[in-house]
Amino acid sequence: MITRAIKAEEIASLSEKFGRAKAAFLVDFKGMSVEQVTSLRKKLVPVESEMKVVRNTLAIRALMDHPASQSLKGSLVGNNAIIFAYGDAPASAKALSDFAKDVELLQLKVGVMEGQALDTNGIKALANLPSKEVLRAQLLGLLQQPMAKFVGTLNAVPSGFARVLAAHQEKLGGAQA
Repeated sequence: MITRAIKAEEIASLSEKFGRAKAAFLVDFKGMSVEQVTSLRKKLVPVESEMKVVRNTLAIRALMDHPASQSLKGSLVGNNAIIFAYGDAPASAKALSDFAKDVELLQLKVGVMEGQALDTNGIKALANLPSKEVLRAQLLGLLQQPMAKFVGTLNAVPSGFARVLAAHQEKLGGAQA
C-alpha cells in the first residue's frame, strides 16, 4: 500500500522533473511488452530523455506547480508514460516518432514545449526538424555566403584587368611577328 509520504515524495520528484525538462511528451504504451518498453527507455538515454510511468492522479498534482505544462492534464487518462526531454526536444520527439513507427502500440498523445501545447501532429513536426548541429551549419553557411560573394567580386576586378592586359599583349605580340 502506498502511504501519503510516498505519494508526496513521488509528486515532489515529478514536479522537479517537470521543472527541469525542456519538453514533456505523454504517450500511451498499453499493450507493449516489457522488452519494447525497455528498448524505448534505452533509445531515450542518448538524447537526454527519461521515460517515467506514473499514476495519473500524482501527475496531475505535480502539474499544479507548473502552469506552463497544464495542457498535459486533460490527456492523463488510461495507461500513460511521461517522456521528460532534458536535452534537445526535437531529438527526443524524433526518437519517440521513430519508435512509434516501429512499434505501433506506442501512441503519441500530447506534449508541451516551452509552455506551448503540442498535439500528435505537432510532435511529428517537431521530430522532422533538423538537429541543432545541422541548423548551426546552415546558419554558418548563410553567414559566410555574403562574404564569399564579396571576395569573389573583389577578385573579379583584378583578374579581369589581368585578362585585358594579356589579350593586349597577345595582340601586340601578334602584330610584331
